[in-house]
Amino acid sequence: MKKLQWNSFTKKIYIHSSAKKLYHLWATTEGITSWFLREAEYISKTGKKRKQSEPFQKGDSYTWYWHNWDEKEEGEILEANGSDYLALQFGGCKVSITLEEKKDITIVILKQFEIPEDDNSKLELHYGCSNGWTFWLTNLKAYVEHGILLNEKEIDLRGHELAGYQFVNM
Repeated sequence: MKKLQWNSFTKKIYIHSSAKKLYHLWATTEGITSWFLREAEYISKTGKKRKQSEPFQKGDSYTWYWHNWDEKEEGEILEANGSDYLALQFGGCKVSITLEEKKDITIVILKQFEIPEDDNSKLELHYGCSNGWTFWLTNLKAYVEHGILLNEKEIDLRGHELAGYQFVNM
């Protein structure tokens, strides 16, 4: 077994869907707010807001707003090939999504990398995001394959000090 690395992690999940559909769910406001975010906005390099169903492009900026979280995430789209790969700045590091079609399934491969190795980043970006992405990839699978969402949208969890570390359906 390889030694645990603090500067990156990889999460994988099989989803019974096409890469095309999954790419739309990651790369559009309409898609990503259906299973992951409360609100998302993508702005082109020319300053134009992208339409709900318009895929983001390399160089776009984004703002994401979470359910049950007051913070927002802002960054830049680093790669977007329109079919099976995207990458973005995220939380002071980077995240890439690779979609590998295998017959009637797609393997979603999420990699978070260039994580700083200070203690706070180990806790929040490695441990916290690794747990978070495990849930969100499961939520994506449940949504695509069964039409259900597992994340909490009705109960406000923000009053719980450790909500992001304790609730598995944030």
